[in-house]
Amino acid sequence: MSDTMQHAVDVTDADFEKVVIEGSMERPVVVDLWADWCGPCKALGPILEKVAAEREGAFLLAKLDVDANAVGNALLQAVRAQGIPTVVAFKDGQPVNMFIGAYPEDEVNRFVDTLMPSEAELVAEEAHAEEEAGDLAGAEAGYRDALEKEPGNRDAAIGLARILVERGDDEEAGALVTPLTPDADAERILSAIRVKGWATETADGALGAAKQEAAAGRWAEALDGMLAALADDREAAREAMVDVFGVLGLDDPLVGMYRAKLAAALY
Repeated sequence: MSDTMQHAVDVTDADFEKVVIEGSMERPVVVDLWADWCGPCKALGPILEKVAAEREGAFLLAKLDVDANAVGNALLQAVRAQGIPTVVAFKDGQPVNMFIGAYPEDEVNRFVDTLMPSEAELVAEEAHAEEEAGDLAGAEAGYRDALEKEPGNRDAAIGLARILVERGDDEEAGALVTPLTPDADAERILSAIRVKGWATETADGALGAAKQEAAAGRWAEALDGMLAALADDREAAREAMVDVFGVLGLDDPLVGMYRAKLAAALY
């Protein structure tokens, strides 16, 4: 990979995965599919480079010669483009937008604008940093500000719900994340709310007793009890175990162990 300018690079089959796919996890990557014989490509290329320079690293321009690299033709086929220049934008490892042809500079800028974080996204990102640093009051204010600017902002809703659940405002937290399901983080927050609620339920039968154990944070005892309760109420016990898995998170060793036990019991 050789630098063509500060915020643009040439990519090849050898480094496409690292530069484009992995790189787009950190910032948007705009792939310029071109060839030396293509006149419109030569008109568009300098415009893309100029916009990349003006954006000062907000996105990376990745220039890919389709004649020299098989991945270029594979990408053209994947996005169903019939010719070049074709420009494909990647975020979080996936293509998210594209255009075909030699766009003028103002249209290129509008295209790039669609890839940039909104004001609400920037506020939510700052609020998350405050949450990570332990400034929950500042984080809450930031998340609420982001939601005022963009009511459907996913990261702000999830972040605010995390804070609300920690202090017991479960109703507001649930209302924030329910529309986001089946988002994994939203499901985990809803699981936490349900598990907390088990503390006030009557401990009837094996499943009721297991739920009480979970509400008290005795996870292994709870999961053992829920496994035993499968014989009495298969679906309710399975759903209870899934809620506990959601609270613990996939990295918890108990989750791997008891997911295997659940699968063996069900199938």
